Formats: sequence, C-alpha cells, structure tokens
Amino acid sequence: MAEISDRAAAGSSAPTISIIVPSWHDAENLSALLPVLAGLNGIREIIVADAGGDAATEHLARRHGAILCSCPAPNRGAQMNLGARAASADMLLFQHADTELTARHVSAIDLACREPAVIGGAFFRKFDDRHPRLMWLEQFARFLTRNGGTLYGDQSVFVRREVFSQLDGFAEIPLMEDMEFSRRLRAAGKVVVLDPPVGTSSRRHSREGAWRKTIQNGLFILLYKIGVSPRRLHRWYYADRPASGPQADKSFPQEPRAAER
Repeated sequence: MAEISDRAAAGSSAPTISIIVPSWHDAENLSALLPVLAGLNGIREIIVADAGGDAATEHLARRHGAILCSCPAPNRGAQMNLGARAASADMLLFQHADTELTARHVSAIDLACREPAVIGGAFFRKFDDRHPRLMWLEQFARFLTRNGGTLYGDQSVFVRREVFSQLDGFAEIPLMEDMEFSRRLRAAGKVVVLDPPVGTSSRRHSREGAWRKTIQNGLFILLYKIGVSPRRLHRWYYADRPASGPQADKSFPQEPRAAER
C-alpha cells in the first residue's frame, strides 16, 4: 500500500465537506434527509449517486440543490466512487439515506480533523428503535468499534479526499465494500470514531428479529473474512428476499446494512 502523504493531512483549518449519498429507489428516505443536509453549514456540496434512475430521486436532488450522478447499475462501491470523483471539498463524507446527520455531527468532524494526523473516521451509532435488546447491541458495537473494529457504511464514514484517492476508493464488489475499505483506511493512518452517535434504521432487526439478524450478519462477515467471495455472499444473502410487494426490502441491494450487523 502506498504511504499516505503528509500533505493529505496537512493544515489545521476546518475542512470543507462533500456529502455523498448512494441511493437505489430511496426517494422516501431522501425526502427526509436532503432538506436537513441542505441546511447544514460547512457543506460544500451534496452529491446523490443514484442507480435507480427514478424521477422522484432526480426531482428531490434538484429541489434541494444536490448534484445528481447516475450509475448504470446498482453497486454501492461504484456509486460512492462516482460521487467522490464529482466532489471538490477537502473531506468526503459517505452518508446512507436512512441515517441521520446533524449540525452536531458536522461540528464533530470539523473539530476532529483540525488535528493534521487524522485522515478519516466515522461515528458511533444508535438505532431509531430504543428496544433494550438493540440498546445492548449498540454498546457491544461501540466496544468493537473503539477497539479497531470495522467502520460500517451507516456510520457516516468520512475521509480526506486525497487519502481516498491514494487508497483507490472503494472496492467495486457486490458486498462488504465497507469492511474492505475500513481495513485499508485503518492501516493508512489515524482514524477517529466520534460522538454523538448517528441514528440509523433498525427496520430489519425489528422485522426479522434482532438476534436472528445479528447472528446471520455475523456469519456472513466470518465467511467473508475466511475468503468466501463477495459475489457468492451477495447471492446467498439475498436469495430469500422478495423482489416486490409490501414486504420487499427497499434499501440498497448490495450489502447487509451495517446497522444490522
């Protein structure tokens, strides 16, 4: 791996931020997220990297002043890379459409990245459902993340743009691109995990059972770490998901959502 240049983390002034939101038929979540992002200070641009091609997403992006980048096929890694290429700010922040981001989070990034050694990071997370079992999972995840664990996609991962370029961005694989990027980012330099936690959706935990979902996702992570290909894992993970209907999963089709691991 190429060494991260000193210039990538040079300077102590507040970074400007480009927010990149990968989307796939995510108009409902975007309708709540984009107005909030548009009202934040310190944001140079909002980039929606869309693979759904639906008119509602295009309308929302234009309405809230976001840049719309279209990807020919749904692949979260490819979409985030596409969005990053369109970005011009010092800091890239990759934001899931169903995860919150507030002025307090932007201020936390601003403060943390005034330290030149910090090359990127993410936030601790909390579920939108305050069930005791999910709250226990939050604490367990906090312990793991604080001690070198993976930075998952729904933790609002941020990275200096030059560092992202030197790392060659996300792997454009069908599944686990956040795990793969997190490993390289942590190896490249100082990474911080911040409070306040970001709120994220617990819908699959609620629908499928918290322990069942946690065990399932843990198994898939183990299989990935021992060498099972992301393509095969993607096929297994989505084998029993309905493609349409009221119970169809409307979230991204590329990976087990980080909040559910």
